[in-house]
Amino acid sequence: MCSFPTATAEAAVGRDRRPAIVPLRSPSLFWRTFLLIVLLILASLIAWAQSFRVLEREPRARQIAQQVVSIVNITRAALLYSDATIRRDLLAELADNEGIRIVPLEAGDQTRDYPDAPLVRLIHARVRDALGPQTRIAAEVNGVAGHWVSFSIEEDAYWVFIERDPLLLDSGSLWVRWAIIAALLSLLVAVAITRVVNLPLARLSLAARDLGAGRRPAPLPDKGPAEIRTVNQSFNRMVADLDQLEQDRAILLAGISHDLRTPLTRLRLELEINPLPEETRAAMAGDIEQIDAIVRQFLDYARTEPQQPAETIDLSALVQEAVAHLRLGDAVTTDIAAGVHLSGHRTELLRALDNLLTNASRYGHSHDSTLAIAVTLRADAQQAVIEVADRGPGIDAADRDRLLRPFQRGEAARTGSTGAGLGLAIVARIARLHGGQLSLGPAADEVPYGLRASLTLPRRTKAA
Repeated sequence: MCSFPTATAEAAVGRDRRPAIVPLRSPSLFWRTFLLIVLLILASLIAWAQSFRVLEREPRARQIAQQVVSIVNITRAALLYSDATIRRDLLAELADNEGIRIVPLEAGDQTRDYPDAPLVRLIHARVRDALGPQTRIAAEVNGVAGHWVSFSIEEDAYWVFIERDPLLLDSGSLWVRWAIIAALLSLLVAVAITRVVNLPLARLSLAARDLGAGRRPAPLPDKGPAEIRTVNQSFNRMVADLDQLEQDRAILLAGISHDLRTPLTRLRLELEINPLPEETRAAMAGDIEQIDAIVRQFLDYARTEPQQPAETIDLSALVQEAVAHLRLGDAVTTDIAAGVHLSGHRTELLRALDNLLTNASRYGHSHDSTLAIAVTLRADAQQAVIEVADRGPGIDAADRDRLLRPFQRGEAARTGSTGAGLGLAIVARIARLHGGQLSLGPAADEVPYGLRASLTLPRRTKAA
């Protein structure tokens, strides 16, 4: 920031070193819509999974219980009705091929029950209904994990050990895989839906931003839902009306300015020919020059498009040229970074700098009528900032934005001379033309007076 030497400069540096508080950005409409759809999909999947588990639990419990009961009944029948000579071979066959063993049930067996779960309770209830309420079921017996079910033959009690636990079979893995596939497809569909829904709004947002930056946006497409079509048609009509209004105003200003040039020239000629007192001649010449300056402002503001295409500009040399053209000598101090280049319109930028410097030279006198102007150019990789500061009366913070609009003038303390109120408006429009902005502020934080005009321009290869 350009400022003048003050006694509180060190305090200002201390304030500048404090960490800035970066406000949190609100997520865009695309991400809000996407997250909403994703949350709805996840909620639907969770509800569907819970419903599936509840509805699938009863059939699965019936199937597993029937399988366990069949194994126990077949094993008991094999022991009861098989011949004693082949019983040993039969038990060995069951152990080797089916993972089923018969173990005597002892009173001192150490058992571990299954964890309590709805599916486990349903299975055990069905097994006991089929085999009898005295049937014992365990997940581990004497340190051996598996599915253990007790049965009795006459007075003898046995364990049927099933090595492949039916409760641990991956019967639900298939629907889990399908659920994952469905979730991925749903996410892709959510992205597609979000883009389709938000694309017209994104186009409208970009068009509104271009319009606000002083550029004419491309017409929005006349398609889509009725609401989108209505909004696009209204926006296109508004852009056309604004463009027509701008053209009419430019033609009006150019016409008036052109018509005024002829009588002004005639007045100058008559002023030079007629013998008048020198004081009267000087006053009339000043009035004519003032009217001519206003006419030039009208013509400058009436130019809606630059006369030449964008080119690479040495901004450092351009600022020095504008300062030299002002011819104020020691009243102007400069701090201009060297080698600052950007793409833009040279004539327009020179006009903007001339307006800023003229405004500072006209209204930048301090209370003791001393003129002091400071011109600074600083740049980084993204942007260049030109600051013109003075020690004049300054302007109220509430008026800073207003003075950037056309035909707006400040209070008498700042605008002792007459004018059309187009100087800063022209600079603001040239800034928007280059994708930048003009802002007004105090000349220095340490003093309550003075004005600082900051012209920020992006450093890019092609101007807007």
